[in-house]
Amino acid sequence: MRFFAVALILFGAAASYAQAPQVPHKMHFANMTLAIRDDARREIQADVDALTRYTRHFQMRVERAKTYFPIISRIFAEEDLPDDFKYLVLQESALVPDAVSVSNAVGFWQFKDFTALSMGLRVDKEIDERMNIASASRGAANYLKQNNQQFDNWLLALQAYQMGAGGLKRSIGDKHNGKRHMDITSESYWYVKKFIAHKVAFEQVIEGDPQVKVVLFESKKFRSIADLATELQVEEELLREYNKWALKGLIPDDKSYTVVVPTNKPIQDFSSLVLASDKSARAKPISDKAKLSRPDIKFVNGLRAIKAAPSESLVSLTDRAGIALSRFLRFNEMSIDQNLVAGEYYFLEKKKSKGEALQHKVKPGEDLWTIAQTYGIRVSKLEKWNKISRHEKLGIGSYVKLNPKVVINPAPTIAIPSAPVVAPLVTSINESVQQVKEVAHIDEETFNWEVRPTEKPKEMLTATPAVDSVKLAELSTASDHLVLKGETLYSIAKLYSVKVAELLEWNNLEINQALKPGQKLLLKDLKNNKKVHARQPISTGIDIPQINEHTVAESDTLYSIARQYNVTIKDLMGWNQKTELTVRPGEKLKVKAR
Repeated sequence: MRFFAVALILFGAAASYAQAPQVPHKMHFANMTLAIRDDARREIQADVDALTRYTRHFQMRVERAKTYFPIISRIFAEEDLPDDFKYLVLQESALVPDAVSVSNAVGFWQFKDFTALSMGLRVDKEIDERMNIASASRGAANYLKQNNQQFDNWLLALQAYQMGAGGLKRSIGDKHNGKRHMDITSESYWYVKKFIAHKVAFEQVIEGDPQVKVVLFESKKFRSIADLATELQVEEELLREYNKWALKGLIPDDKSYTVVVPTNKPIQDFSSLVLASDKSARAKPISDKAKLSRPDIKFVNGLRAIKAAPSESLVSLTDRAGIALSRFLRFNEMSIDQNLVAGEYYFLEKKKSKGEALQHKVKPGEDLWTIAQTYGIRVSKLEKWNKISRHEKLGIGSYVKLNPKVVINPAPTIAIPSAPVVAPLVTSINESVQQVKEVAHIDEETFNWEVRPTEKPKEMLTATPAVDSVKLAELSTASDHLVLKGETLYSIAKLYSVKVAELLEWNNLEINQALKPGQKLLLKDLKNNKKVHARQPISTGIDIPQINEHTVAESDTLYSIARQYNVTIKDLMGWNQKTELTVRPGEKLKVKAR
């Protein structure tokens, strides 16, 4: 009888979701009216169809939404945020509490640690409130409201959630500020169209009682999850499953924490990304013997990879390969809404830290992720060895290092019969090839350099050291960092490959506490004797000042100045507190040596 009831429920769900909802020509969102043009409707409809195509996958998200949306809606009402934004959490994490993106964003609302801390969430070794549905939802509401204060347009606030308010402002300026009617076209930002697809797909099916019911408990005193489970007469393992934010099973007393307490047993796969058909019916993992005889399986860098078929989804591919979706996404450093490319190979094992080849020459349309997939190497390793971000555009014909032992010959020493000039440091393979085109001929196969004459640089550097040489010498060996003007907790944490939360903890600082030039920051956890090593500067044989001054010439642009000193435009804007991508002739710009 019980089996018949469960089968009836699943059959009813399947029938309900058989017909995908249709994208309207006009819709209301956050007190705005959106006119969806036909070209955009076709794109959004394709996403809606993909979201609703696999019954179990879709049903699991619906059940999570039914469980968590009442909590989110109550918090949004308290924070005076439009309720429509609740669909964004499905887009960000599918309401999986411990979801982690390839860029290390964590939790329900996919916050990075620095953003979470700035929103008042606790993120450290014991507590990660990004995985707490109440705390994280309140943080998301505050972040979205901050965005809207700049744009007075909730749709732009949504777009800024993904690309940042500063990035959005630089991209479109203020021409849409205050608008209450917006057109959605094929040119509209992909993140916005993806959100509309989630709203259309889920808004008609989230009514009714959830299969998993929870209540909230406010804890204001120190206790363990085990003690609270005994107090509430709930299974300890079940309480831990719904409160993964308590990383060590302890609830502190530094503030009030919201504990999610389930009132019944969870359904299968409720809190995981195993979204394909029932485990008992899933395909068995492909054996090594079968892999050798299958045309859709090959080995890349000693790792098993499977070929995506035309129009195949993540769910059907992982089913065919017999691997959990969460593992597949982690192995391939993909997000859950990333589409497969027919004919491309995807890994069934964790990618390695280095490749069999030494370097790769960049082809049109390639980025770090596609190169990492080609050679079976983790993107984070390519970023580290090449000192570039996965989001940076690669120069066609430039080289990407695939092995940490590869040595790319540095730029040649060029004799210039004039006053000494500080040569730019070559810290990026992509930038180095482009920079020395004017000064050297490169034999690309052997990396031998043949020096040719060059013109004298049009601007000389005026050195203005920020700190004296004694302090600079201390920085390279001591376990502390001397703060320079313009540095932030985030930039310093990135420099030493540590977390912002660790810097705060080691130095007893608050997230909103401003740093002062000359301030010393401890770079190791004395209690646990954790050592931190600073990135060592590249040796050039030249005494390079830490801060230089560049006088902008008539023909200068931020791009040309960044290339001249081998830095990024983002660096220049940060050092000079610039918010616009323009410079004026005669303007003095600070340039820090790499």
